[in-house]
Amino acid sequence: MYMTKIGIVHHGCAKNLIDTELISGKLMEEGFEITLDAYAPDVDYVIVNTCSFIFDAEEESVKSVFDMIESGKKVIIAGCLPQKYKKHLKKIIPEAYGFIGTSDIDKIAGLIKRGEEFYYVTENPVCKYPNKIERAQITIGASSYIKIAEGCNYSCGYCIIPKLRGRYTSRTIEDIMKEARTLVQKGVSEIILIAQDTSNYGIDLYGKPALDKLLFELNKIENLNWIRVLYTYPTNFTKGLIQAYKKIDKLVKYVDIPLQHSHPDILRAMRRPVICGLDLINKLRDEIENVAIRTTLITGYPSEEEKHFLDMLNFVEKARFDRLGVFEFSNEKGTYASTLKPKVQKRVKAKRKDEILKLQRKISNEINSLLVGKKIPSIIETIQSDGLAIARTYKDAPDVDGLIYIETKKLLTPGDIWNVKVTSYSDYDLYGKI
Repeated sequence: MYMTKIGIVHHGCAKNLIDTELISGKLMEEGFEITLDAYAPDVDYVIVNTCSFIFDAEEESVKSVFDMIESGKKVIIAGCLPQKYKKHLKKIIPEAYGFIGTSDIDKIAGLIKRGEEFYYVTENPVCKYPNKIERAQITIGASSYIKIAEGCNYSCGYCIIPKLRGRYTSRTIEDIMKEARTLVQKGVSEIILIAQDTSNYGIDLYGKPALDKLLFELNKIENLNWIRVLYTYPTNFTKGLIQAYKKIDKLVKYVDIPLQHSHPDILRAMRRPVICGLDLINKLRDEIENVAIRTTLITGYPSEEEKHFLDMLNFVEKARFDRLGVFEFSNEKGTYASTLKPKVQKRVKAKRKDEILKLQRKISNEINSLLVGKKIPSIIETIQSDGLAIARTYKDAPDVDGLIYIETKKLLTPGDIWNVKVTSYSDYDLYGKI
């Protein structure tokens, strides 16, 4: 006999969120009841789906684990943390009831049913998307993510993901289309495609990148309003993909292309492609009308000198990104970068990050000021009790970018797309009327 109610605690990115939803879906298929109220008195088992991309994420995950243990729950640690530390984690947290790795989440229900403590972490993971499991969505709204591939074939110096997720493994177009149609039938208006590298999609199945082909197929789905793509790799932005952005009406003109740095010395140290980021940005803007470009950058990578940082600062000034995320380098055990020297002092990393963000704030205000009086396509997310609507423009992905706050007397529905007239702005947000 096993308990029927299991608490779920989620940590990490959108890719990890889908894993949490798959775990929940599998448990529900097996007759368990799922709750996000992990502290509920009738919950004995709690699954903490962990993140270990950077130290801060690990710290948050571990805190959740100990909070649940202290509350008397049987805690199952799932995902990236046990995959990264393997049996070492079991020695550190012997109080945990179970451990399950990144490529084994489909086995979790059966292991709980056995009613005994377990450890199930594959040494060399090969993550394949469990297409037969229907996700139990934690968040239901206007938008939903679809993971189109697992794993990664690159070896970026700062990244632990290939060791946690294995080689790049694409899902078939047919499986992705089936999931997309199901989400749209549930009322989802915007599909957001994610993977460790979306632009490499299909190369293992079809012999060449096939993201453009997938996008043309998704465009045929009725009642789907927007398609958004995250995490494209700079050297995989093919002519076919550019044509998809130009021709597909449902594909929002939003390119998320993490560049990480601008200087060739640091890109080599990062094991990233040594390209001229400015040339790529200019090419995309020349080819794709009204494109919004987002990137992420890292400050304080080992061996980054002042001249390298100033090159990146100058790059940001010239590129004038619509959206920009900046992270201080996090020294992760098991990565190539953890062995590199000299290290950059923490205060220097933070200072450099602040300088870039200060510059980006100025650029963002300048860009936003040019939108006043113009109409911009926006997706409605929520309507507040005072009638104010909260939306995102096509330039904004959920959680990482800005919002547009709308005054209107019209009856709005989450998921609808409206052309909103911009009336004012702040550093990163807009205000408008319909």
